[in-house]
Amino acid sequence: MRIARFSIDGNVAFGAVEGDSPDSLVLDIIKGIPYADFELSGTKVPLKKVRLLPPVLPNKVVAIGRNYAEHAAELGNEVPDVPVAFFKPTTSVIGSGDSIEYPSFSEELHHEAELAVVIGRMCREVPRARVKDVIFGYTCANDVTARDVQRRESQWARAKGFDTSCPLGPWVETDLDPGNLAIQATVNGEQRQLGRTSDMVRSVEDLVVHISEAMTLLPGDVILTGTPAGVGPLHVGDEVAVTIEGIGTLTNKVIKRG
Repeated sequence: MRIARFSIDGNVAFGAVEGDSPDSLVLDIIKGIPYADFELSGTKVPLKKVRLLPPVLPNKVVAIGRNYAEHAAELGNEVPDVPVAFFKPTTSVIGSGDSIEYPSFSEELHHEAELAVVIGRMCREVPRARVKDVIFGYTCANDVTARDVQRRESQWARAKGFDTSCPLGPWVETDLDPGNLAIQATVNGEQRQLGRTSDMVRSVEDLVVHISEAMTLLPGDVILTGTPAGVGPLHVGDEVAVTIEGIGTLTNKVIKRG
């Protein structure tokens, strides 16, 4: 099931996305919240008449760096012995169709297409056999990075945590095997990244186990699983799209920070 979060006439709701053709997609409004048992209301609105919001409002976004060997190599890095984890704040999260604001303190902005894992229940120290039980679903993400700042500063908080640096969307797909999905990024229609989640050094299960050893994960929290090779520059006016097999396409335009 595809679960979207949207606004219409000033109201915010969750809905199940129905249909196959982009022009005929509709949202069946959900009663309650999607992390618990819920019912579909039967009230349906065309997707084209709503504004898509970030599909979740995470308490935290835990991101993993250098989880694809070719991406680590393209930036002159080794694959780390243990996962490199960092946070992106909630203020970095935007939805599909929202604008990425080019930060004033950077001159080298990069796209990073990633599979995002959405947690569905509160959990800690999750055993590998139960990882699937705590996952709500998956969505597309763009770990937008101020690469020049990342090189200058040993901590990545500013380079990867600035406002609008974490586009998520367009919705959460709850019925998906993340093991071998095609993932790509295009800029102005030109393909920049193309990889498969099977190339990840550490799997989704590995990452959930590793992260939950240290911290409690809450419903709606997001784990970013790393990016394949091909990262590159973004400029004001560019339109960047992240597409993941079985999920959909997350699209954002880069604008000058106001």
